Amino acid sequence: MAGPIQQLSESTVIRSLRRFRDRYFPTSGKVDNGVVDVEEEESQPGFLDSLPVDVHFLIMTFLSPADICCLGATSQYWRAMVRDPLLWRFFLLRDMPYWPSIDHLTMPQLELLDAPLVSENEILDDTEEGGDQEWTESKPDYMAEYLRGCPSCRQKWLPSRPTYKVVTSFLQSLVPSTEPRYAMFGPGMEKLDVSLVTRLMHAPDVLPVSGTPHRQINGIGSGISYMFNNQQKFNILTLYSTNRAERERARVQQQNISNKLFTFEGNDDSGYPVYSPAPQVQQVCQVVDGFIYVANAEPGRDEEESEAAQIRAVLSSIWGSTSRPLLVLSCVSREEIEAARTTTLQTSTSRNRTRCRTACVDMAKILGLPHLANPWMVQDTVAESLSGLLDGISWLLRCSGVKLYS
Repeated sequence: MAGPIQQLSESTVIRSLRRFRDRYFPTSGKVDNGVVDVEEEESQPGFLDSLPVDVHFLIMTFLSPADICCLGATSQYWRAMVRDPLLWRFFLLRDMPYWPSIDHLTMPQLELLDAPLVSENEILDDTEEGGDQEWTESKPDYMAEYLRGCPSCRQKWLPSRPTYKVVTSFLQSLVPSTEPRYAMFGPGMEKLDVSLVTRLMHAPDVLPVSGTPHRQINGIGSGISYMFNNQQKFNILTLYSTNRAERERARVQQQNISNKLFTFEGNDDSGYPVYSPAPQVQQVCQVVDGFIYVANAEPGRDEEESEAAQIRAVLSSIWGSTSRPLLVLSCVSREEIEAARTTTLQTSTSRNRTRCRTACVDMAKILGLPHLANPWMVQDTVAESLSGLLDGISWLLRCSGVKLYS
C-alpha cells in the first residue's frame, strides 16, 4: 500500500478482547459463602463465553463476515465482542490484499489505517453496553469499512434503485439498444508476457467476437465488437502507445518507449507530471461510452505517477462529463502458482503468503482513483485465462445503462 500503515498483531487483538471479557464478567467464577446473587448469576458466562479468549479469536478468524454478525446477534456479550474495533482493523489489514475487486462505492478509507492505535482502556470504555453510538460517531468504524468493501457483503451497501427507474429500465429494455463503445489503453496491454488483446480475440468461450476491426487511428488503434453473455454487443477500441514492432522490442529489452497517445506538458506545482491526450485520442474520448485501463499488476511495476496523470488526462478530455465509467483491469500474465483457494482453512493459511500481484485496493490508491469524480472499478484479471474479465465487463455495461439478465 502506498504509504506506511501501522500493522496489527494477533496478540494485540487478543489482549483487547481479553480485557473486555474480564470487564464484562467481573465476578466470573467467584462465589461468596456458597450463595450467588441472582443478578450475578445472570451475568455469568455460558459455555461458549467461558472458553479462552484465544479460542474466541481463533473461531472468529474462520468465520465469514456474515457469520460474525450472526454471532453478535446471540447475546449482548457477543454483540459487544464482535464490534471490537481492533478486531475489524485486523480483518481489514489481513483480507484487503485478497479482495478481487473494489470500486468507487466500496473503497475503504485507507487513511483510517494510518491513524495510531487507541489505548485498550479507551476501546473498552467505548464498547461497553450503551457506548456503541458514541463509538460510531467519534472513532473509526473499521467494521463498517470492512463490510462495505468485502466482496461477500458489499451488495448490501449498494443504493437501491427507485421504483420509477425500475419501470424506466423495463421500458428501455423493449427498445433495441445501441452498441456501447469503450477505449482500452494502458501498460498492461504491452508489457505482459501474455497479450490480453490477443487472448480476447481468440477466446470464443469467454467473449465471442461479433465484429471484425473496422476502425484505425493513425495505426495505433482498432475497434473490435464482442458479444457479452449472448445478450449485449459492445465495442472495444484499443489504443496502443506506438506500433507493434516498437512495442515488442521494448517489451523484450524491458525498456520504456515514447508514448504517442500523450504529450508531456511538464509538472504541476506539486511536482506531479501533467499530460495532454494526442488529438486523435481526444477524438476517441468524445465518442466512447467509457474507458478500460489495463494496469500491469506484476511485481516491479513503475511509472506510477505518469499512469495516474494519463488517466486524469483522458477523463478531463471529455468536457466535464463525470458519468462515463472507468474499468481498471489489474492484470498479470498467468495465475499464481498456488491453486485457487476454495475452503476457509485454505484461505486462512494462504493469507500468510505474499501475493505475486498488486492488490486491487493498492492499485486504486496508486492510480489516484478515489480522487476521481467518475465511477470506477478495479478488477483482478489474468491475461492467460481471462479470469475476472467478465465481472469487470458486466460492471462496465451496467454503468453504461445496459440492462443485463442473469
